Amino acid sequence: MEYTLKPGMLLGAATAATQIEGGDQNNNWYDWYRRGYIKDNSDPSVATMHYDRWQEDLDLMADMGIQCYRFGLEWSRIEPLEGIFSQEALDHYREEIAAMKARGIRPLLTLHHFSNPLWLEEKGTFLDSDNITYYLRYVHKVVEALGDLVEEYITINEPNVYAFNSYFAGAWPPGKQSFLAMSRVMTNLAAAHIEAYGLIRKTRLQMGYTGTKVSFANHMRVFVPRDAKNPLHRFWAEKSEQLFQGSLTAAMCRGVRSFPIGKHPAIVPGEYCDFHAVNYYTRSTVSGPADGVADGCPVNDLGWEVYPQGIVEVSRKLHRLLPRPIWITENGTCDNADRFRARYIAEHLAALCRSDLPIERYYHWCFCDNFEWVEGCSARFGLVHVDYATQRRTVKDSGDFYRQVIENGGVSEDLWQRYCGGEYPVNGEV
Repeated sequence: MEYTLKPGMLLGAATAATQIEGGDQNNNWYDWYRRGYIKDNSDPSVATMHYDRWQEDLDLMADMGIQCYRFGLEWSRIEPLEGIFSQEALDHYREEIAAMKARGIRPLLTLHHFSNPLWLEEKGTFLDSDNITYYLRYVHKVVEALGDLVEEYITINEPNVYAFNSYFAGAWPPGKQSFLAMSRVMTNLAAAHIEAYGLIRKTRLQMGYTGTKVSFANHMRVFVPRDAKNPLHRFWAEKSEQLFQGSLTAAMCRGVRSFPIGKHPAIVPGEYCDFHAVNYYTRSTVSGPADGVADGCPVNDLGWEVYPQGIVEVSRKLHRLLPRPIWITENGTCDNADRFRARYIAEHLAALCRSDLPIERYYHWCFCDNFEWVEGCSARFGLVHVDYATQRRTVKDSGDFYRQVIENGGVSEDLWQRYCGGEYPVNGEV
């Protein structure tokens, strides 16, 4: 396999504050850990201690040639109590952002990534539309404090995953299991994004800055019927796509409502993203109202199908909905032994670079092994290995491969042969 990156395409890495920072016990995920819901009992208030070791991590990124970095803020640090903002936390983030820019790394800032301050969790978070006001107040405070350093923003990360796991499946905090609650949260998240989209652009303009770019990180999957000839399977593939991502995407990008998105005065027709931020990992093979994986297909260590062409399929669907540049804001795989990660990256990049789509950026998920939500520290997605006992960082072979792809502007046959020979597990055989 041999190909070059698209002209001007940037390669970077992504993280989330709760998954790497450590040191904070004032958020819903620490409470979820305290209540015993993390599979390996990993403590998110430890994570990778990035809050203290950020300079070391930025130096490592610079050494790897990382060109752009998607990172997040911990809302509970910035507003630990309702209406009380921490200048110390904001100053910390200012220092970190200035340092990454000094290293030639372009920042993309995520404002909400699954984590809420405990005071907001007690108020019902996005289940209550009145709480959107708190989110917008936080957004305004952050942009006022950091807007001179950052021009690119993600308002909300994976609103569909957050709403589904936290309010329908009950697997994430606060552990609710209600379709109505999921629908209400999706509606309020769409409204929150639309309002934040305008607020961020307006705030930076008032500060004298132009060039602002805003989107939301959209978790997209391919849904296919287990048996394409079975009308029931086809029905559930179509319905799963609509309920999980299709309707919410249309609401957040274009302000167009359809079930299960309800009414909200902020959700009106318009255009509410400056680029498509695509988080893509896998394909779902369905035969009913539940997720599924095809027999005999390649999978990762969590049993998710590896389907590289899907990253193009979902990106094309978004581009048809609203023509915009495409940034892959997350793509990666759980590969605890780092056997096939380089191959996974190479195959997904190949699909993107051989497409006719306006792919401008690719952010690998993730920079280093970290706290992977309910999986804890048991699922390794990083280019950099973290020894959680010592917090020692070591660049993996896949990280070295990624460094050379950035350096060379593509994948050569030699790079492919040296790094990408790992075999994927096969579903049904693991």
